[in-house]
Amino acid sequence: MRNLNNVPKIIMESKSIGHPIDYKWTKRKINELLDPSEENINLEDTLMQINHKGSIGLTAALLEWIYWRFTGYTQATTDTQKRIEALWCSINNREQTNPLLFDTDFEISASGSVNGALWIALMNVRMIDVRYRKGSYFLQSELIGLVLLARHITPKKKKFDKWFSQTIIKLIHSHPNPYKNDELDESDEAVYDSSNESVISREFFFDSEFQYTIEASENSIHNFIDNLNIKANPFLDFSKKAS
Repeated sequence: MRNLNNVPKIIMESKSIGHPIDYKWTKRKINELLDPSEENINLEDTLMQINHKGSIGLTAALLEWIYWRFTGYTQATTDTQKRIEALWCSINNREQTNPLLFDTDFEISASGSVNGALWIALMNVRMIDVRYRKGSYFLQSELIGLVLLARHITPKKKKFDKWFSQTIIKLIHSHPNPYKNDELDESDEAVYDSSNESVISREFFFDSEFQYTIEASENSIHNFIDNLNIKANPFLDFSKKAS
């Protein structure tokens, strides 16, 4: 799985590739996805059990679910692919990636079952990236909308549910949140340093035969990065000195 040209088996099984856009896309659904935290406390509590690099890996995997669902329906998926690449690179070295800027003036509407859904996805990813760069202790809460969106647009939701459930269990075991039981500063001014957390790779999420170890993950993510066209991705800047 050295690049994003290979569709993960579970995404194929979920019938996401080329399936008609037949999910509901109403104003109510849009509002639910834009402001999901209050009605999804249990999901938030679950996500808070994962550390930062595990959360960024989950972000990249969820965005890939959405990317494949919309491939062939919008031209914007090429840019989405580059953001996925940048997320994986940021796990390895955040300093060699640029901020995932997207519609900073909120000029694009969330209406439209394809472009509107993609807008919500990329805005969620933008906020996750912001909190990751800041070292926010509340990074994980930004994933809620992305999880709900990926599930909503997936044709075979039971496939997604099984994958997500199994993935969360593995993440809590391999990448536990070290501050999950702490009293957190609600002002979100405190800074958490995730630089010492172990990396995680795409195989962890999409290869059923992958056996997680720190060494295996490092090798996998380095192979992934080595196969990227660095110059073609504006979100990557490998001229920056590794920290």
